[in-house]
Amino acid sequence: MAAAQGVTAAAPARKQGPRANGKSVTRTRWWVAGLFLLPALVLLGALVVYPIGYSVWRSLFDTGGDTFVGLDNYGDIFRDDRTLKAVRNTAIWVAVAPALVTALGLVFAVLTERVRWGTAFKLVVFMPMAISMLAAGIIFRLVYEQDPDQGVANAVVTSVHDTFASASQYPGAHPAAGGDLRKSGGGSFTTDAPVSAGTPALLPLVGVPPNKVPGDPGPAKAASAEPGKVTGTVWLDFKLGGGGTKGEVDAGEKALTGVKVEAVRGGEVVASATSGADGTFTLPASAEGAALRLPGSNFTEPYNGIDWLGPALVTPAIIASYIWMWAGFAMVLIAAGLASVDRNLLEAARVDGANEWQVFRRVTVPLLAPVLVVVLVTLMINVMKVFDLVYIIAPQASQDDANVLALQLYLASFGGGGDYGVGSAIGVLLLLLVVPVMIVNLRRLRKERQR
Repeated sequence: MAAAQGVTAAAPARKQGPRANGKSVTRTRWWVAGLFLLPALVLLGALVVYPIGYSVWRSLFDTGGDTFVGLDNYGDIFRDDRTLKAVRNTAIWVAVAPALVTALGLVFAVLTERVRWGTAFKLVVFMPMAISMLAAGIIFRLVYEQDPDQGVANAVVTSVHDTFASASQYPGAHPAAGGDLRKSGGGSFTTDAPVSAGTPALLPLVGVPPNKVPGDPGPAKAASAEPGKVTGTVWLDFKLGGGGTKGEVDAGEKALTGVKVEAVRGGEVVASATSGADGTFTLPASAEGAALRLPGSNFTEPYNGIDWLGPALVTPAIIASYIWMWAGFAMVLIAAGLASVDRNLLEAARVDGANEWQVFRRVTVPLLAPVLVVVLVTLMINVMKVFDLVYIIAPQASQDDANVLALQLYLASFGGGGDYGVGSAIGVLLLLLVVPVMIVNLRRLRKERQR
């Protein structure tokens, strides 16, 4: 009886578990936990669930939101050339930018471990992360400016170019109408009549303002006849205030120094000379009977660099600015992972005879694979949403060539298109593109937790 009473008395005690009395495993009542979670759930619903649901619903209606059109807006995405270009550019961004940023971050992280000033280098590389996308876009819009006097990129390019290729002195100069010089292809000008020794040749040019002649030009001088030689003068046949006789060297007219003059006979150059400080030149006797030609190299426009923001290069140029901003992010994360790598494994590989490249490729990179995947996936999600850089850097003329889905969403909805149905459909498409990447990332996190 006593044992039976003991069992009976113990029975109610078994029912007093954490769930039986309305408490969670953390000894907190369920309604209390729900009360604390309620603000977060409300914010999550208002800022995430509701916008997604409304975007899906709105994508099924027309521009005004009154007529149900089903999946027509999604069809419009793949029928519109601008949107298709945005899809292709987004694919390029996803394929190129994350891989380059991750690779650059890996190189920086590995190299900074081997230099004494590695911390300072990391600080400099990471600093662009403190700049907003808006500010970075403005910076690189100036960097890529076409004018070398304003754009840093073209200033460097033109400096290198001009080091190996001399620029013309008189771009835009040309003969006056009615003169003896005629266009002869390649930007050059050739005389109609052959020249002879003892009769100075006159090669007047116009098209250059007298106050903008390069250097410190002196007054032009009529060439003197020399026995057995062909002489002549190249000068600016114009002076401020007017006056003088066209085709003749008048007082006050400027000499054109450094102009190359060629004597051409039968299509071949038989002699050449360069005009001096007073515009005169002298050719040997072999030039007699030949026509005089001023090569196009005297008049070509100066090299103004590369059209970075033109249709062909605008997307790579913007991707380069993105790499500049995010390489520091990748470097810091990878450096943190590299700090946790067991150095004994690296030393063991070196002892076994592996060189530094083999240690890096066969040991360091595999050990950093989880970190590299985190960086790569994070950047892939990030580039799908890129908007600021493209909108600010790309000029209006090439914006369609640089277009991406996030920008097209804005343009279709708020940038003058006013088609909220298509804009919502693009937003849903972006969500569908991001979801697989997020699923892969979540699975990877779960596998790491199971380890």
